[in-house]
Parts: sequence; structure tokens; C-alpha cells
Amino acid sequence: MNKLGHNNPPLDPKETILKNINRKKPILDRDPQFYKGIPIPSWIELSLIDVCNRSCSFCPKSDDSIAPNTYQKMQMVLIDKLVKDLNEIDFQGAFCICGYGEPMLHKDYLKIANKLGSVGGVEIITNGDLVNKKTLLQIYNSKTTRLLISLYDGPEQLKKFKEMIKECKIPEDFVMLRDRWYSDEIDYGVKLTNRVGTINVGNQPDVLNFKKQKCYYTAYQMLIDWNGDVFLCPQDWQRRQSMGNIMQMSLFDIWSGPIISKYRRHLLKGDRQLSPCNKCNADGMVYGEQHYLAWKNS
Repeated sequence: MNKLGHNNPPLDPKETILKNINRKKPILDRDPQFYKGIPIPSWIELSLIDVCNRSCSFCPKSDDSIAPNTYQKMQMVLIDKLVKDLNEIDFQGAFCICGYGEPMLHKDYLKIANKLGSVGGVEIITNGDLVNKKTLLQIYNSKTTRLLISLYDGPEQLKKFKEMIKECKIPEDFVMLRDRWYSDEIDYGVKLTNRVGTINVGNQPDVLNFKKQKCYYTAYQMLIDWNGDVFLCPQDWQRRQSMGNIMQMSLFDIWSGPIISKYRRHLLKGDRQLSPCNKCNADGMVYGEQHYLAWKNS
């Protein structure tokens, strides 16, 4: 990425960030479901493959000592197990296919999206490098409910993808184009965080400002890595603390288990002393207030 970037864009990066936040509110700010008296997650993010073809300075993938490309990928047997577990608790939430790599590099990403789509809504987040007319139509005709394309090269990509969308007769609301081409002067057009102490570029808020702030991540979501390991949230790029593995335990047993429950107790009362949360500067209260209240009252 060019250090100077494009700072005279046809889009307002703040408006794009707000639109990006609002897309998830109908699911994450609703009243949660319960199973056996326990609030269950509404959002599950999956990391299908541990490799990205890009190296953005605001992403831990830009540093091989932190997040090297391992080329490991999720197997369908894991997806089958996940769907089985979710059906058992009548999961009615949604999925985000993104995680620690570029999902379209996984040869079975559409097969996975179709399997997950039998349970809930599915969005795919991509850098767009593998999106062309053929793949765009394939994604639209799958059970994917939304495609988010992050544009890193410049505003010229807007024209390219808007024309592609129009030529393929894809509804405009199916694809969200996210401007991410800016310089560090305006935080690259993203809601910038330090990814739990692994990134320090841009105008980062001080970790101390969040030391006593509640975090709702563990109340409403979970992230599943390529091998089935469940991690606290998408901020933890060094994957320091696994909550369990869905190939060894049921998803509900992990969700209600001792490790994540310990973190949840601390984070929901505004205590970020546990590692890696003590190095995090993410605002964990953007979503999930109803889930937080459900846990508080359960």
C-alpha cells in the first residue's frame, strides 16, 4: 500500500465506516436466543484459510513474525460438525466468512457458504482480487446473503466494480464496496485498532482509555479458525487463548465452558486485566448490548 494513499476520495470514509457498522445491527442488537437458559451467540466468524495475497500495513498479516501465511485451510468435515452443533441449539444468527485470511483463496468457499446458508445468513468479506463477472455471479447464485469488497488500491476500483455489478444485473444492496485505500493520516478508512497490541500504525487510541471499559464480544459472537479452534474475538490475531475446539467439543459446551466464561465475567463488568485483553484498544461496545443485558440477568 502506498504510504501517501488517496486522500481526496469520491466517498466519505466516515460514512462507509458507519454503513459497515450498521449492516450488522439488526442481528447483533436484537434480543438474543437462549438454549438451556443461556444466551447463545448471534454472530459466528469463520477463518477458512490462513493466507492472504495482500500485505496491508494496518493488518497483522503484513508481519510474518506475528501472522505468517501458513496455507492451512478448513475442511468440510469441520463445517458439517459446526452445522450439526448449531442445528441442535436452533441457531438463528448469521455467519461472516473472513477471519485471518482471504476466503476466496479457499477452493471450497462457495460450498462452505452454501452449507452455512442452510442455517443462517452468510456474508463474505474479500479484498476483491478474485472477484470477476464469473465469480460474482457464482457468489450471488449461492446462499451468500451479502458480499463485502474492500477496495485497497484506489477510487478507480469503485468504477470497475460498479460496472461489473451492473453488467451482471446484481442488486446493488447485495454488494457493499468499502473504501480502504486511504493513508495513515485518516486511518486507512477503517475503524482502526491495534489488533491486541500487534499493530501500532495510524492514530491509535490509547489502551489505557479502555482499561475499565466493558467489552461485549464474548456475549454475542465467536470466531472459529481453520482447524476448529475457537478464539475470543477477531481482534486477537496472535490467537493467544483458545476457548476450545469444535472437533473435540460441542459448540455450546465451548460457549458455556469455563475458559470463555472466565473472560466473559471479566469483560462484561469492565475488567480487561486478562491477557490478551489487557493490550486491546478496541471499542467492544459497538454491538451486543442486548446480549450483554441477557448475560447480566441470566
